[in-house]
Amino acid sequence: MTKNLLIVNFLAFAATWVLELRGIDLTQLLGLHFFLASDFQIYQFFTYMFLHGGFTHIFFNMFALWMFGSVIERVWGPKKFIFYYIVCGIGAGITQELVQYATYTIEGISAYQYVSAGGVQMTTDAYINLWTTIGASGAVYGILLAFGMIFPNERLFIIPFPFPIKAKWLIVGYIAIELFSAMTGPGDGVAHMAHLGGMLFGFLLIRYWQKHPDSSQSFGRSRGQEFFENMKRRYDQRQQQNNRMRAEQTDPRRESDEEYNARKRKNQEEVDAILDKIRKSGYDSLTKEEKKKLFDQSRES
Repeated sequence: MTKNLLIVNFLAFAATWVLELRGIDLTQLLGLHFFLASDFQIYQFFTYMFLHGGFTHIFFNMFALWMFGSVIERVWGPKKFIFYYIVCGIGAGITQELVQYATYTIEGISAYQYVSAGGVQMTTDAYINLWTTIGASGAVYGILLAFGMIFPNERLFIIPFPFPIKAKWLIVGYIAIELFSAMTGPGDGVAHMAHLGGMLFGFLLIRYWQKHPDSSQSFGRSRGQEFFENMKRRYDQRQQQNNRMRAEQTDPRRESDEEYNARKRKNQEEVDAILDKIRKSGYDSLTKEEKKKLFDQSRES
């Protein structure tokens, strides 16, 4: 799903450039307009997150999506991941609309406005039509938040810092920067509050899933998770069969029931720990010994 999102975003970026040469402005059609503007459409809450204003804009968004989104998708599976991504993107758009409405109300937009760059007189409707939001940043910031909440102590190297930073502190830093930028740099062309809105909606959704784990079962499980859970189930069945066979043996030299149960519990705990590690960090995070143990258990089952 991460790969598909990358493809769709780059195709939309290319289409924006090609159609602009033909006189068609995709940003005007699919970008998120202020809800009081005449060009506003409800579908823009979805389409705006696939448009970008330039190569730098799309490059950094897609780089972060590829870097962190692929990890989150392996943990959650594609259905849950794309649902989260879209919720964060729509939540960022809603936040931006609320901020624009607050600006509209507080500043008391009059019947006419002047654009400082050219001193051109414009009607109110023409003025608010200029408030157009595009970009996947809100959804991407939600992905960053999810990574920080799932792997809070994962160390990351971030330029220009010469030392690793824990993911949780990186997220706190991003929030602080966006808040500071929103307060001190309005009009810089960046929807800082939309970024924070994507993180806020992502946080609320993750907290809901944590408190209601059954609610996310409809998204299904990832293939890797299903594989290892099936393997664990076969292992348990095999262990039960071996237990019955040992109970039928009469060899006095066989291990006692207490020893057997202790060994069984130890093996079970090791397998559970390995499976839990896979769910959190993926199969590639296992050591050679852990992979060998899983392989040996799968052969026995």
